[in-house]
Amino acid sequence: VMMVLVLIVAGLGVVALLMVLFAPHIRKYSAGGACMSMTRLDGKTVLITGANTGIGKETALDLAIRGARVIMACRDVEKGEAAAASIRRIYSKANVEVRELDLADTSSIRAFAQRFLREVNHLHILINNAGVMMCPYMKTKDGFEMQLGVNHLGHFLLTYLLIGLLKRSAPARIVVVSSLAHNFGWIRFHDLLSQGSYNSGLAYCQSKLANVLFARELARRLKGSSVTVNSVHPGSVCSDLVRHSTIMSLLFSLFSLFLKSPRDGAQTSIYCAVAEELHSLTGKHFSDCAPAFVAPQGRKEETAKKLWDASSELLGIVWDD
Repeated sequence: VMMVLVLIVAGLGVVALLMVLFAPHIRKYSAGGACMSMTRLDGKTVLITGANTGIGKETALDLAIRGARVIMACRDVEKGEAAAASIRRIYSKANVEVRELDLADTSSIRAFAQRFLREVNHLHILINNAGVMMCPYMKTKDGFEMQLGVNHLGHFLLTYLLIGLLKRSAPARIVVVSSLAHNFGWIRFHDLLSQGSYNSGLAYCQSKLANVLFARELARRLKGSSVTVNSVHPGSVCSDLVRHSTIMSLLFSLFSLFLKSPRDGAQTSIYCAVAEELHSLTGKHFSDCAPAFVAPQGRKEETAKKLWDASSELLGIVWDD
């Protein structure tokens, strides 16, 4: 037994040593694709949800450096202002502003959109970035399961309210931040809001699949309008998104070397927002700044339409086709 223990400890020691030695190479590999586009965004207006932390904040910084007016829509205005201040410290000419938006409350979304449409004349890029992950069972103000409510329904309503402005500002782009987790998701039409049973991981995967289906169906509906819609998988990013899951937090700590930094994770969102070669590409899914695999359940037009109708009904809205 002693011999086995010694071998295990020695083995772990060798693994640890190798990880230290190869850390720079592992980090470089984990970083994934980078957006190489030099596109400027002077005179352009960008709206990013959940821009006070992680990849949202890094996306805001990058697009501000390109000259855009960046509106950071955040639930916590105080944290948003702190993020905006840190962006200004890095780039003093950054034109960033914070506005309050709680995606877990449709009245907050409507109030935000009303004010936005009153005060902002153009919207060239909308990045639906905010998200919650694997939280315990909770409901939004309107009684929706929290993950589907924030990750999908909140952005669905926000996009609906701003679509006219995006069309008037065309060419415009919509970027929907999804996840590789969509591969493990199924739209449970019989229990969309997880009232019958709830599994935080499966509910998260369902919401991320909903993001992919929404992007594809919206792209189909916007054909010919010069407004493109694409979804992205940012990669496994070292962020506070996993705070609700002890297991995920532990795994993220153990394998932090293999995780992307928020800056690395923001690259695909930035790429879809600015890359010249994507000016007319729509309805696609990207990862590491390249087209990515979409699970079969994320490619079904019938499912996309059914989810669109169910979402519209839950929110009490009717889209103009």
